Amino acid sequence: FLQRLSGIATQARTFVGEVAGTSVKLVDTRKTTPGWRVLEKYAVRTGGAHNHRMGLYDGVLIKDNHIAVAGGIANAVKKVRHQISHLVKVEVEAATFEEVDAALAAGADVIMLDNMDLEQIRQAVRTIDKRALVEVSGNVTRARLKALAQTGVDLISIGALTHSATAVDLSMRMVPK
Repeated sequence: FLQRLSGIATQARTFVGEVAGTSVKLVDTRKTTPGWRVLEKYAVRTGGAHNHRMGLYDGVLIKDNHIAVAGGIANAVKKVRHQISHLVKVEVEAATFEEVDAALAAGADVIMLDNMDLEQIRQAVRTIDKRALVEVSGNVTRARLKALAQTGVDLISIGALTHSATAVDLSMRMVPK
């Protein structure tokens, strides 16, 4: 138990160190071990990173399937805004520049750039121009963190913070009194 959570906190701290000196926030995802979400997300925060969402109830993330079913980004955002509190943020996943433009026009609070290369990310950040928070997701590795942070994004989401952390090797020794 402690080894797993320590591994998550240690990995989070290592990843946070890669973006030190930038304003970017590293966030986890909902990709957690069943039954361990609260604990694993606590371990992420202990390591210095941040939580994205705890569940489906505390933020809306409109992804490709939602967009397809709703008939486009504008319809998806409009439908969800009618169902949620004014306090809940709406995030839209965008894989193309057309989707970035549509998310902006629809009034998304956060735009998640999915699997874009560094130049595409830079261009999207310029296009968004602080009108929404910019998150990058997909193909995020420790080796790419610094370069991603230097593109001007606000958030980098990393599922590996929880689902791929290596347990820390700990031992417990009993000492006689």
